Amino acid sequence: MTTDSPTPDTGAELLPIATPARTRAALRTLIRPDRGLALTGIGILVAATAVGLLVQPLLGRIVDIVADGRPAGDLTLPVVLLVAVAVVQGLTTTLGLTRIARLGETVLARLRERFVERALNLPADRLERAGAGDLTARVTGDVARVAEAVRSALPEMARSVLAILLTLGALALLDVRFLLAALLAVPVQLLTARWYVRRALTLYADQRVANGAQQQQLLETIGGAVTVRGHRLEEQHTERSAGRSRKAVDLTMRSVNLVLGFYGRLHIAEYIGLAAVLIAGFWLVRDGAVSIGTATAAALYFHSLFGPVNAALVLLDDAQSAAAGLARLVGVTDLAEQPEPEAGKAEAGKAEAAKPTAVKPEAGKAAPASVPRQRIASSEAAVAVNEVSHAYGPGRPVLHEVSLSLEPGEHVALVGTSGAGKSTLARIVAGVQQPTSGTVTAPAGPGSASAGAGEHPVVLVTQEVHVFTGTLAEDLRLARPDASDADLRTALATVHALDWAEALPDGLATVVGEGGHRLDPARAQQLALARLVLADPALAVLDEATAEAGSAGARVLERSAEAALAGRTALVVAHRLTQAVAADRVVVLEAGRVVESGPHDELRDADGPYAALWRAWSGSRTTAPHP
Repeated sequence: MTTDSPTPDTGAELLPIATPARTRAALRTLIRPDRGLALTGIGILVAATAVGLLVQPLLGRIVDIVADGRPAGDLTLPVVLLVAVAVVQGLTTTLGLTRIARLGETVLARLRERFVERALNLPADRLERAGAGDLTARVTGDVARVAEAVRSALPEMARSVLAILLTLGALALLDVRFLLAALLAVPVQLLTARWYVRRALTLYADQRVANGAQQQQLLETIGGAVTVRGHRLEEQHTERSAGRSRKAVDLTMRSVNLVLGFYGRLHIAEYIGLAAVLIAGFWLVRDGAVSIGTATAAALYFHSLFGPVNAALVLLDDAQSAAAGLARLVGVTDLAEQPEPEAGKAEAGKAEAAKPTAVKPEAGKAAPASVPRQRIASSEAAVAVNEVSHAYGPGRPVLHEVSLSLEPGEHVALVGTSGAGKSTLARIVAGVQQPTSGTVTAPAGPGSASAGAGEHPVVLVTQEVHVFTGTLAEDLRLARPDASDADLRTALATVHALDWAEALPDGLATVVGEGGHRLDPARAQQLALARLVLADPALAVLDEATAEAGSAGARVLERSAEAALAGRTALVVAHRLTQAVAADRVVVLEAGRVVESGPHDELRDADGPYAALWRAWSGSRTTAPHP
């Protein structure tokens, strides 16, 4: 169960935050596979703490020997035992903390893997509404905060809690009146913890949201720096960034003041408890109920509680901060697990033997959401879009009951003005975005006869291509890990990229991406098309995949795209109408509706919306291309 995140003044709809109950349930799920490791680690720490509690009675014994004026030789046994206790406690503590630390790192790794897996499966429109800053803050700050808690707070908390419980038990064994005196500090400590927890959880959650809003603003300002400078908006964006930074700083200072108040109250509790134990010891020794050594041991026991109690309560600071971060991470994982809309399920259920098909996007893109999809026979249409509608929010419809079919091997070009819904429809067909209503059937069988075909029935290539850090060969093998070097060269040659690839300093072994050899937009796009060839899908979806090349590289990329699409069904969002000319059929979208469909020549001569687009586009060129 999740709750909506507080929405900062960015206009973004932030990703949800899990409820405390759901967060605890998720934590239990993460720990469950390593219950044996957890129990063993805690058991060893119990033994280590129990051994350590022998120090105070031994010191009390030494005090009694000295107070009674006994021979110095009587001190030998207590001193030897103190050394033995130190050695045994050190070894067992190290072993126990090692196992607890291993448990923490294992759970942390499992959490990270699950978060990344689920984040990649989030619907694209949901991420767009939240903004990159929110997800960035979660994958960086929140994961780091949870990691810090796992590495330091978890082992220390386990040891502190055990030390507190066993020390209180030891006080009771000395004399129950020592325990009662020590417990006078508990009400102050509990009230302090309650006071802190009630304020900390909300404060740290607000702080994480403010940090996400700050990162989002910085990303928008830096990413749009050219536009900001072009419109002379530097002062406005600077003030906006400063405002969000001030809000984050104010929340940080509030957390500092909260911690200072927390420590101050703990010191009062320590004074009350220690004074009570010393007074109880004075009266008990005076009445002959206990020896001076026993009273000394009791005082030392309570004094030894300062560290564990303060550590346990102080760790509430880390625990609350980590809990807020964990709730934000679980909110993302739960969002990816939410079921598809009931309307979509009902529509999908109308088809006999309907089964979900695996859909893999272009390497480097988000994995698909759970779109209602059906397995279709080879004799039917390769793709069927049935009355699909989509809206990015109430009152923001993008598609209106769009129906469309692609025959096996057919190349269909989507054209229309900006905002017509072309990219939205393309992403829904590719499976990376879930429609508000309607169903999509897509390929489920093999693509072509080459090796590895059929594993990736649908591949999406967009104009936003990411080049991963690593060798060029590793980047290509994202699409097909078992591809040989010969397969890689064949794919590059298919998209007319082999010449420049082999001309790189180390050929296929050249490091590309961040910190490596820089690939210009046209070459990065050819890399994406080569990955498409390696994936060998039955259906390829190109969303303005040649738009980033500029005029000079447009024709080169169009040739690369044509070669990559040869022999497979394709849906192409046409950035240039030359792609529509080459397509088997052109589908015209206008305000989210299909208004025309047919071959280029037929639509060009029909004097409809496509003809108007063609005249406007070809008239703006020095030499209009021949159909």
